Amino acid sequence: MKKKIIGIIIILALVLSAWVFMNMNKEPEFILLSTTTSTQDSGLLDYILPDFTRQTGIEVKVVAVGTGKALQMGRDGEADVLLVHAKASEVAFVEEGHGVKRFDVMYNDFILVGPKPLEYSSISEILEGIRNNDEKFVSRGDDSGTHKKELNLWAAADIEPEGDWYISAGKGMGDVLQIANELRAFTLTDRATYLFMKNTLELEIVFEADALLLNEYGVIAVNPAKNNQINNSGANALIEWLLSEKTQELIGEFGQDLYGQPLFFPNVK
Repeated sequence: MKKKIIGIIIILALVLSAWVFMNMNKEPEFILLSTTTSTQDSGLLDYILPDFTRQTGIEVKVVAVGTGKALQMGRDGEADVLLVHAKASEVAFVEEGHGVKRFDVMYNDFILVGPKPLEYSSISEILEGIRNNDEKFVSRGDDSGTHKKELNLWAAADIEPEGDWYISAGKGMGDVLQIANELRAFTLTDRATYLFMKNTLELEIVFEADALLLNEYGVIAVNPAKNNQINNSGANALIEWLLSEKTQELIGEFGQDLYGQPLFFPNVK
């Protein structure tokens, strides 16, 4: 009987040692999140993602690009999950079979900022004034959600943005704000990135609080049928976590201590 017990103990010890060895040499699980620069430049992801990794053990590798590029990465099967802000394009992405399902996560708004106030009553009048007076305007020019919104605003104002006054930067939001600041130019930005960088800028809010400037963010798991490298279970874990009550509270509190207002508002429906 004693020999039998010793044998069982030895077997258990061997199994435990093998398990420890396998896990020591196992690559940590990760997911690739392709997202817009505003979620990165505002500091939101640095604020919330460590909690996800602590809870799940899954590392999130972030690729911050414009929404258009993020969606293309999804089409090409080069990301596991997307967090972006161009709702019409996101819905089309899912309908075309590239994504599984879109979920609302949060929202904030776009604002027009510049070196001086402009006395107009609508965003269309302001854009017309910028064009007619040869004021400089810096565009993201990168097919991002912000760029898509800006182009929609020019179209609604029946203006073709072209000429020496219109500068297409092809850069992320933080870089564009710095360029506009240096050139004393106007630009369209999400409120979160502007508030995050406000102390380094000499740009003020020129126009805000209009229904046309709503900025909604959605999360989408990339269709796992794209290739066998896509971590669909990890993507679903991130989505479930983003939509959870606790994470929605984290999103809603981000920025309140520094700016007196949240930079993003929870939007789970």
